[in-house]
Amino acid sequence: MRIEILRVIPHHNSIVLKVTALHEGSYSVDVSKKFIPFDPLIDKVSDRPASLFIFIQPFLVKTKNDLILLDTGLGYNNLQGESVLHQNIKKAGYDPADITKVLMSHLHYDHSGGMVLDKDGKLEVSFVNADYYIQRGEWETAYSKNSSSYKTEIFDVLQRSGQIHFLDGDGKINDQISYEITGGHTQFHQVFLIEEDGEKVFFGADIVPEPEQLQRKFIAKYDIDGRKAMELRIKYGEMASENNWICLFYHAKAKSIAKVLKKNDAIFIKEFNG
Repeated sequence: MRIEILRVIPHHNSIVLKVTALHEGSYSVDVSKKFIPFDPLIDKVSDRPASLFIFIQPFLVKTKNDLILLDTGLGYNNLQGESVLHQNIKKAGYDPADITKVLMSHLHYDHSGGMVLDKDGKLEVSFVNADYYIQRGEWETAYSKNSSSYKTEIFDVLQRSGQIHFLDGDGKINDQISYEITGGHTQFHQVFLIEEDGEKVFFGADIVPEPEQLQRKFIAKYDIDGRKAMELRIKYGEMASENNWICLFYHAKAKSIAKVLKKNDAIFIKEFNG
């Protein structure tokens, strides 16, 4: 398990905005929608036919007033029975109880599993001091749509907690955090922009899951509207380049925290190191 920590943006008043990628590792997923750990040094692609191979990493963003978690990963436990997500947060220098806001792009299992903890088969809320921000339409879709991508037993626990803030459409959570419904991947998929001290951090989730996707045009079968998702990647790639955004790529193999540069008609991805 590898963790990339403390992507620091310096500020002249000694106030720092810290961005941390919480690497959960790589997985294969097939038509069953089961995520199986995949170690490229040991496992063979040929042994996982008809599978998609992905990396997963939620992100932490530390602002002056909040410790923000962007999506929550699969929620798996390690061999010692401890949450991998909690373990990674501790390695980054924080306690899970420090999380004040959990921003959910959508509720597919690989993004929402870590919203709860599995303690000996009993599910509990993972971040007891946090407010969870979820699009109301995505929540309703998760319950009404018969899809293995959604695990409603997770949502049942969260619903009882009283910690959910439902969002309707586009808007702002506070002066630093704005959100926008994109559709494309799911009907109510949303992206987030976090601004502080002149810096802007963009989380595109599954509309812009990998940096390489900004460098080519394609329609993905895993999106409900592949053409719209493709057009949105072009849009956000342009905006990231023009506005010098720090971009967070949830399914990146490398350069999970990066800036998008454009020269003539070519797109370049530059890893961000603060």
